[in-house]
Amino acid sequence: MKAIEYTGGRILLGRLAHDADILESAARFCGEIGLEMGLVTVIGAVKKATIAFYDQSNKEYDYITFDEPLEIVSLTGNVSRRDGKPIIHAHAIFSRPDGETVAGHLSSPTTVFAGEISVIELKGKTFDRGYDEVTGLPLWDELG
Repeated sequence: MKAIEYTGGRILLGRLAHDADILESAARFCGEIGLEMGLVTVIGAVKKATIAFYDQSNKEYDYITFDEPLEIVSLTGNVSRRDGKPIIHAHAIFSRPDGETVAGHLSSPTTVFAGEISVIELKGKTFDRGYDEVTGLPLWDELG
């Protein structure tokens, strides 16, 4: 395994707007503050969520949208670049009122009801996501 060491930079907190898409809003937030590499978490609730599961044989995502209010149990990911812009790669666990959970690769549209974002800036080399032939995924080029 290859790894690159980082030091911590700024720690930023923000509020995601009601009815915003989590991924788009978080990426825009990172762009506005000039952050290109970091760690991200979100707490709150969504009006609807889209998650995906990667089919390794077909090399494509299968998407499921839950058009219902859900609580964010855990939403964690990272910030890097793709096509010169910040991009968020995150996974999430959501719960229903009865405690049942749904989880997967966070996708759009996932609409915020109320959300608070925490971002830890990583100081060091910025990774760009590029197409990986073996997996078919947009992985970090520098660690290939």
